[in-house]
Amino acid sequence: MRDDRTLDDQIAPGDPVGRSNDTPSYVRSTVLRAAGAYAHLLTRGPARARIALATGVLCCLGLTAVAQGARDDSADPAPAAAPSALAERAEPDPASRKVERVAASASPTRAADPDTTTPAPKKTTRKPVDPAPVVGLDDAQMENAEEIVRTGREMGMPRRALVIAVATAMQESNLYNVASGVLPESREYPHQGIGWDHDSVGLFQQRSSSGWGEVGELMDPEFATRQFLSALARVPGWQQMRLTDAAQAVQISAYPEHYAKHEWRATKVVAACLEAGQ
Repeated sequence: MRDDRTLDDQIAPGDPVGRSNDTPSYVRSTVLRAAGAYAHLLTRGPARARIALATGVLCCLGLTAVAQGARDDSADPAPAAAPSALAERAEPDPASRKVERVAASASPTRAADPDTTTPAPKKTTRKPVDPAPVVGLDDAQMENAEEIVRTGREMGMPRRALVIAVATAMQESNLYNVASGVLPESREYPHQGIGWDHDSVGLFQQRSSSGWGEVGELMDPEFATRQFLSALARVPGWQQMRLTDAAQAVQISAYPEHYAKHEWRATKVVAACLEAGQ
């Protein structure tokens, strides 16, 4: 059974097809009844009743218009911003400001924040320290010669001592860091060859059994160089000696004259290392 209250919502005959149904049914019913009573009194009722009823109907119509206008004005109200949203717009989160400053510092079009920006390191061009091999040496030999020169300079030794040391290493080990075939411990350390002269090891073929140092220490080119140059510095008048005599005073070799043949090459190697180290 259809609810009679829905009758007021139906389109009455003669109503425009495009009429809006937004007006509540109870308002339309009141207006229709008032209009009918008004028409009856205007034509048949007493004069005083006609005047009073007309005034009431006009008031009802005015109230209806006001209500309808208020409803139309509030049909699509603009959404009000939440208090939290307003607060966000007024005072951004400090963390967000920090993120903006960091991002801006990386942008080439915006000024960097001096409080949060670390200056980019300056690019520097390093001059190569290791010299290119000379006088027929390979890279390993040249690196060992440079280690001798560097260590000697740190010790404050003059150029002549550096030439003597390089020439001595050329004769003793051919400028390779050599382990001993009869001393297995020496092969536990980085080495560039194997020698068989008793327990002699390293660039200068020094022997731990003769008091030059521990095997592991003598396999270190820097330590071996310091041992040789320290012993050379204790030789009286070494600066005025021939190179081969100065080297022999330290090494006590069975072939004392063999150091002399390396002097010219050692001189060129030391010169190259010193020039590269400037």
